[in-house]
Amino acid sequence: MSTEQNLITTPVTADFLRGHLDVEETAHGLLPHRLPAWARRQIPDDLLAVAEAQPSGVRLAFRTSATTIRLETLPTKRVYRGFPPPPDGIYDLLVDGRLTAQATVDGGNLRTITDMQTQTAEFTPGPVGTAHFTDLPTGEKDIEIWLPHAEITEVIALRTDAPVEPAPDKGRRVWLHHGSSISHGSNAVFPSTIWPALAASAGDVELINLGFGGSALVDPFTARAMRDTPADLISLKLGINVVNSDAMRLRAFAPAIHGFLDTIREGHPTTPLLLVSPILCPTHENTPGPLMPDLSSGTLKFKATGDPAETAAGRLTLTIVRDVLADTVKQRAAEDPNLHYLDGLDLYGESDHDEFPLPDAIHPSPEGHRRIGKNFAKLVFANNGPFAITTGCPG
Repeated sequence: MSTEQNLITTPVTADFLRGHLDVEETAHGLLPHRLPAWARRQIPDDLLAVAEAQPSGVRLAFRTSATTIRLETLPTKRVYRGFPPPPDGIYDLLVDGRLTAQATVDGGNLRTITDMQTQTAEFTPGPVGTAHFTDLPTGEKDIEIWLPHAEITEVIALRTDAPVEPAPDKGRRVWLHHGSSISHGSNAVFPSTIWPALAASAGDVELINLGFGGSALVDPFTARAMRDTPADLISLKLGINVVNSDAMRLRAFAPAIHGFLDTIREGHPTTPLLLVSPILCPTHENTPGPLMPDLSSGTLKFKATGDPAETAAGRLTLTIVRDVLADTVKQRAAEDPNLHYLDGLDLYGESDHDEFPLPDAIHPSPEGHRRIGKNFAKLVFANNGPFAITTGCPG
C-alpha cells in the first residue's frame, strides 16, 4: 500500500501536456493555454481570456506502472453571485484509452461573476489541492488525465508510487477544431465526454480543441493561431456566437468567413478543412440576437431579444448563417477540393432536439453531447467522410 512518504514527486512539464497551444509558467506550476501568447495580447474581453485558459480538451499523457496517482493543481473556480456554486470540475483518468477513475480538487481560487452581461468578476485566491486516484490497474500503461473543461487549472506535480515518463507519440493524426461553447463543452459533465472528445476517440485522432465559450467570433488572431498550428485535420464550427452576440451583419459576416479560411489556408493549403454550421437552436433559428439570460422560470435559461423583421436589414439568424456557410464552401470548392461543408442540423436536428432538448435553450445536455459526437464520428471520420483515413492528407 502506498504512503505519502514513498510517493515519487514529478514536476509537470510541457512535454506531459496534450491539446494546448501554449503554457505559462506561474508561481505554482504550468497554466495551459489554448491560444498563444501573442494572440492573447489581442483578446478584447474577459470572456475569451477566461475561456481560452480553461483547458477544454487538454490532458496530461504519460506512461507508468503506478497504481496510485496524485495530481497537484491550483484550480480557479467560477461562481455567479446569487446562484449556488456549480460542482467542482471533474478530472477524468483514462487507462489505455478507457475511463477508469475520476476525481475533484478541493480549494483553489474563486472567480465570482458579479454581472452576467459584462462578466465583471471578483477574484479570491485559494490553496493548491490534489486529485487522488488509487487502486489503478497494475503493470505498465498509458495514462491520460483530462483536466476540467470549464475550470482554469494550473498543473503543478504528479505524485506516484512508480516512475512516470511522458507518453510517446503514437503517430495519430492531429485534429484541430474551433467552435463555440458547445464545442467547449457547456452542459457536459465530464471533460472526456464533451462532444469533440467523444468524436476524437471514435476517430482515433489527437484532439486540439479551440472551442471557446461565447467567443467563436471569426477573430483574425484565432485564424492565425490555427494557421500556425501543425494539424492533419481542421474543422470550424461557426455562427452561433456571431448571432447570439449580435456581433456582425450579413455584409461583414460573409467576407469574414472567407478571410478566416484564407488565413488558415496560408499554413494548411491542402489539409482537409471542414466548415460546420450551427446545430438546431430554436431560440435563434429565425430570431436575431443579442442573447440575454432569462430567469423567469426560476432556472437559468436564455432568450433571443432581436427583431426577426430586421433580418431584411442584414441582422443574422441561424437559418441565414447556414446559407452563408454552405454558399461559401460552394463558391470555393472548384479551387479548394479539400474544403468540405457539414450542415449542423445533421449533427443535432429536430428529432435529436425532441429526444434531448437543450436544457437552457442554447446548450446541449450530456446526452446531447453524446449524440453530436456520435453523429460527427459517423459523418466525418467513418466511411467516405472528409476525415476518413483514405482521404486524410497531412498539411
